[in-house]
Amino acid sequence: QVQLVESGGGLVQAGDSLRLSCAASGRTFRGYVLAWFRQAPGKEREFVAAINWSGGSTDYADSVKGRFTISTDKAKNTVYLQMNSLKAEDTAVYYCAAGARWVRYDSGYGYWGQGTQVTVSS
Repeated sequence: QVQLVESGGGLVQAGDSLRLSCAASGRTFRGYVLAWFRQAPGKEREFVAAINWSGGSTDYADSVKGRFTISTDKAKNTVYLQMNSLKAEDTAVYYCAAGARWVRYDSGYGYWGQGTQVTVSS
């Protein structure tokens, strides 16, 4: 049974940093794409960043490019999202997802975590 478990969310001030973690288990993720999405209140879930399991390729939404970094630790079966220079508009529930396709839409991912809340106060 595939499980994605996020952690690391919290309440921070604008300009602060947070690192989200997503522990993956239940299957081999070699060849898979791991991604982070987020959903703010009243808004649709949106793509944030993606990485292939080997870590050789990454993709970022324009809104986070230069501030967020996605990475993998294959030994720990974990995906990270380092978030720097946080803004109030980054406030959302952040979800980890895994899928077999390199896409930016959420329906392209078959496995999802439960989400972790990130709140940035201005």
